[in-house]
Amino acid sequence: MNEDNEKTDSEWGKCSCDNYDELLLEAKTSLFKDFFRLVRITWEIMRGFISFRKYGPCVTVYGSARFKGENGFYQETVVLGKELVQAGFTVVTGGGPGLMEAANKGAQEACGTSVGCNIRLPMEQRPNPYLDEFLEFNYFFARKLILAKYSYAFVATPGGFGTLDEMFEVITLIQTGKMKGFPVILMGKEYWSPLLDFIKESLLKRGAISEKDINLIHVTDTASEAVFHIKSIVVTDFGFKYIKRNN
Repeated sequence: MNEDNEKTDSEWGKCSCDNYDELLLEAKTSLFKDFFRLVRITWEIMRGFISFRKYGPCVTVYGSARFKGENGFYQETVVLGKELVQAGFTVVTGGGPGLMEAANKGAQEACGTSVGCNIRLPMEQRPNPYLDEFLEFNYFFARKLILAKYSYAFVATPGGFGTLDEMFEVITLIQTGKMKGFPVILMGKEYWSPLLDFIKESLLKRGAISEKDINLIHVTDTASEAVFHIKSIVVTDFGFKYIKRNN
């Protein structure tokens, strides 16, 4: 991989071809513009609703765009995509390179359904090649809504601020009773260990969260354990019956 490609990949998703979110967050805009912005937002969300109605239960996989095929995280995430499909799930990611690509690749290799949702991309950037459907969003919150609405589990593979943002939003929704107690899994014990230490040693000890909040997160190193945990929760707590695919 040459230096130019490496830079493009590492910057994936960092900029947007438009300023929809920036304009939305401006305090002083006309009511007329806000009304049409609301129409655009409503259609964007409805488009996601329409697209996902044809899929079965989903699992959303978050992760960095920066970890490539030679990385051990990438290889294990490919396995994760395969095992999720074999357990009967549609695999949903942000649709980009890195660990998002790995999960989508595993899903397609197992002959399953692979979907990508992402904020609108600059022209020079492309979705990964392992997608059955790719949805682009102008607004971050609309994208996060669709990533959460149809999923029965959430897996955070190693990632940066975006992964943390998406993961903690889901955990907060579950903690506050706004979302059912779906499984939330961190893959990569060594990678996530400093974060978990901070949560336990600072947040928990100082009373910002409770012990039961810690139990919302399951940590593992393997795709097999992650999928086993997901299946045990969705079958026991949500009455799912899954069919293992033999490909």
